[in-house]
Amino acid sequence: MEKIPMTAAGHAALQEEIRHLKTVERPRIIKAIAEARAHGDLSENAEYHAAKEQQAWNEARVAELEDKLSRAEVIDVSGLSGDRVQFGATVTLVDEDTDQEVTYQIVGDFEADVAKGKISISSPIARALIGKEVGDSVEVNTPGGGKSYEILSVEYK
Repeated sequence: MEKIPMTAAGHAALQEEIRHLKTVERPRIIKAIAEARAHGDLSENAEYHAAKEQQAWNEARVAELEDKLSRAEVIDVSGLSGDRVQFGATVTLVDEDTDQEVTYQIVGDFEADVAKGKISISSPIARALIGKEVGDSVEVNTPGGGKSYEILSVEYK
């Protein structure tokens, strides 16, 4: 089984989502199924079928998340240091064409959220950054064309 790298925060978020699905959503769906059953004929009961569909989705999501947790390799970012980019690093870059600065943290695939400055370890930018050091220039092939960045800082928070 392939290990899934993730930060401690990502691991905690997975555990919280599973807890929510099991303790909040599961009882709510069970109640909805019971109410729909009370309405009678199940073959033409849209509420019943919708609740059963929700139940199937919820249980599939719980199984998926539990699988990810069982294969998780939690990497404690606070214990890392150095100027070389690796998983968990928070990297500040400057676009060499526009002089615009951006900061990204390299995280596991399911933790990625570009709006929050978190990019997936398998993204083109992260793959180009891994192993590089402060002061290095990196070329990134993006869907919008090639981009050139210089690494300004590497931190582990």
